[in-house]
Amino acid sequence: QVQLVESGGGLVQAGGSLRLSCAASGRAYRISTTGWFRQAPGKEREFVAAIRWIDGNTYYADSAKGRFTISRDNAKNTVYLQMNSLKPEDTAVYSCAATGSGVITAPEGYDYWGQGTQVTVSS
Repeated sequence: QVQLVESGGGLVQAGGSLRLSCAASGRAYRISTTGWFRQAPGKEREFVAAIRWIDGNTYYADSAKGRFTISRDNAKNTVYLQMNSLKPEDTAVYSCAATGSGVITAPEGYDYWGQGTQVTVSS
C-alpha cells in the first residue's frame, strides 16, 4: 500500500510562486512514476508534470513548460512541484499520483492518489 500526502497550496497573486510537496509512505518502492495533475471547476483533470524514479526523467505539459519544475528527494520519498510565474488559469486543485506502470500522462493509469491541494491565483 502507498499513501500520498500533498501540501503547499494556497492563494497567490499572478506572477507569484508556490512549491507543492508530495510525500509518499508505505511501500513506496513500488512506485515507478510520480505525477502531478490538476482539475479546475467544470473541467476535466489534466496532466501537469511527472518524474520517473529510475532515471529522474521529467515530463511536462505544454502549459507547464518553462514555468514549472518537478523534482525529487530520494531520502524523503518526496516529490516537489515548483510553480513560478503563476497565472489565473493555473487555479485548480492539484493532486499527486503514483503508478507502478509505465504510464506518464493518463490519470486513469495511476494507482495511488493524494487528497489534493488547492492553488488559487488571483489577478
